[in-house]
Amino acid sequence: MGKNKTIKIIDLGHKSYSESLEVQENYFNGTISLKRSNRKTDNPQPTHNYLLWVEHPPVFTLGKSGKMEHLLVDKEALAEKGIEFYQTNRGGDITFHGPGQLVVYPIFDLDNFFTDIHKYLRFLEEAVIETLKEYGLNGSRSQGETGVWLEVGTPFARKICAMGVRASRWVTMHGLAFNINTDLSYFDHIVPCGIQGKGVTSLSKELRREIGLEEVKEKLKTHLGRLFEADWTED
Repeated sequence: MGKNKTIKIIDLGHKSYSESLEVQENYFNGTISLKRSNRKTDNPQPTHNYLLWVEHPPVFTLGKSGKMEHLLVDKEALAEKGIEFYQTNRGGDITFHGPGQLVVYPIFDLDNFFTDIHKYLRFLEEAVIETLKEYGLNGSRSQGETGVWLEVGTPFARKICAMGVRASRWVTMHGLAFNINTDLSYFDHIVPCGIQGKGVTSLSKELRREIGLEEVKEKLKTHLGRLFEADWTED
């Protein structure tokens, strides 16, 4: 069976975290189920790859390695501020999703590309770094801290894109959250990604103007396609 390097883009628009998680899990579980059945047949079917774009209402999510004390407000305060909270099965600590942020959920069967989670994470980071370059910004990695940063190694280090993934049988879910026009005041209520003493930023804050999410999607899609040597289809 040949490798399927086509990725289907599904734009969920504005959708709650819980609804989006259900969509992810349906594709994720369906792919794993197909892989299991392929092992028992002489006529295996190709697995599919999906890329979900979504913008969430305000929500904090805590990864499986996260600490509750990194949430700096109680649940009553969250309710007053209209912020949801979920504990998730992705890697990483606590982060924020909300309006003006581009959230990207790749559900890839890495057997179609390469079976290396470290390389997969670096490719996601690289796509964001290359996108930032198009806006004249020098994004980079911070050793031991997944995601994409500006001015790493200085007192002004600040995170512009958070990442947290889960994989099973080389099928991925969860993904990255890229701050585009995000209201950064929400991050005051958490220790972002469990990292003390470093700030967060957004594309609009750095460029001092609002940026269209569709424009960023196209740039990010171009770089992901090049890195994964993928073709695209639209839902």
